[in-house]
Amino acid sequence: MPRHFDDEMTVLKTDILKMGAMVEEAIFKSVEALKHLNADEAKQLIIDDRSIDELELTIEEKSLDLLALQQPMAVDLRFIAMAMKITNELERMADLAVDIAQRVLELVDKPLLKPLIDIPKLTAIAQQMTRDAISAFINKDADLAGKVIMMDAQADNLRNVIQSELINDYMTKDSTTATRAVPLLLIARHLERICDHATNVAEDIIYMCSAKVVKHHPEKLGGNG
Repeated sequence: MPRHFDDEMTVLKTDILKMGAMVEEAIFKSVEALKHLNADEAKQLIIDDRSIDELELTIEEKSLDLLALQQPMAVDLRFIAMAMKITNELERMADLAVDIAQRVLELVDKPLLKPLIDIPKLTAIAQQMTRDAISAFINKDADLAGKVIMMDAQADNLRNVIQSELINDYMTKDSTTATRAVPLLLIARHLERICDHATNVAEDIIYMCSAKVVKHHPEKLGGNG
């Protein structure tokens, strides 16, 4: 029984890594579609989201089976319970990548309002936070989870810069730019929300590893008390 349980746990971890990679790729592809103003790329991403949804259900079913049939204790119990919570966060992140793709479809017949500079930077942060959050979970690495949480401020700042520029430099000066500016505002918001979900994952990991609650209290990352 222990050998079978270990094998099932390995499969569960592999599936979570796979889902994290798929979500990270969806984030990247959504903004690539924006860069190219490519409707086909955006539509394909929306279709591919079904695979992420299916994998979330698979992970949930495996987790429930492990809980019901193996009755894991202590660390394993917390890991499996957290796996279901984290895959839910990942699914929401994938949905936000779909939201970005839908905003791209609103822009494909219009020239971009301005060169894309800060949105790709925000995308890179979202990808990094997603990748590191999943790695921290699989490896039970509270330090790496803490680094993910600290990155969220960069994402917030970039979102604010994008928002300020689009509103103050474009929309307030020329209201006709709104149809091109608003989708970009929403894309920045979607990316920032992806980072928020990665932060949620990281906070859960720290609780799983140390029973320390850092949600809304990032100052607790620096010490053990």
